[in-house]
Amino acid sequence: MLNLLRIEWLKIKNYTAFKVLSIFFVIGVVLTNYIVYEVNKNIVGNSPGGLMLSSFNPYNFDNTWQSTSYATGFLLILPAMLIIILITNEYTFRTNRQNIIDGWSRNEFITVKLLLALIFAVVSTMIVFLTAFSFGLLSGTSLAWNGFSHVGFFFLKSLSYNVFAVLVSVLVKKTGFAIGVYFIYLGAENILSQILDFWSIKLKADHTADLGSLGDYLPMNASDGLLTFPDNPLKSFTKGVLPTDYTYIVLSFAIAYLLLFVWWSRAKYLKVDL
Repeated sequence: MLNLLRIEWLKIKNYTAFKVLSIFFVIGVVLTNYIVYEVNKNIVGNSPGGLMLSSFNPYNFDNTWQSTSYATGFLLILPAMLIIILITNEYTFRTNRQNIIDGWSRNEFITVKLLLALIFAVVSTMIVFLTAFSFGLLSGTSLAWNGFSHVGFFFLKSLSYNVFAVLVSVLVKKTGFAIGVYFIYLGAENILSQILDFWSIKLKADHTADLGSLGDYLPMNASDGLLTFPDNPLKSFTKGVLPTDYTYIVLSFAIAYLLLFVWWSRAKYLKVDL
């Protein structure tokens, strides 16, 4: 398998899209978190109602792991889009068929693609770790690991986005169409999630049931719902009306959906006409 991964690396290391999107992601992680830091410091903290937030720093060591994971989560479409491009190019240029002719099994081919999704998730998580640690050092606070579990949640979200990208690529095959389907699905699910969350709030307000945020039980929103911004005085005002966070239920859904994506990707590729 290591030899197959080396071959995969030879395919992508000089690919322009790989270089460009990788650079954009790394710069985006640092820039996005810097923007959040500056907005909190210079706008929110100095606003008329910002006195209660003046002592809140999302990037001290009590909050940096959670803040960085949450902010960076919005950039995970970049590595996912890269995966779609890399896999659909295999169909476009018939390199997947050539690999099979050269002796690869279908199982080896799809396994390498899923491992690529895993590697991208690991690297993304390492970048988040280093960024969060750096911001924590710059804050001048003592090292702490509060909220470090969110780095793990970030890894799960990254892996889910990447494996879903593998699934969409195997199902659709055409680069532009696959990217379109990926973004359209994310958008449609987010709209449905907002509707379900509104319904969840209404159910709690009517004292009917507190089922948690129902939108977080959807396939992609499950991993999204695990990443939240750190608690702060402003956020505490809304807790009374929002549904309860059933973290372990959402985590179970996220893991189940991830396993479904892996199974579906493998099952489809093993049967698909090359």
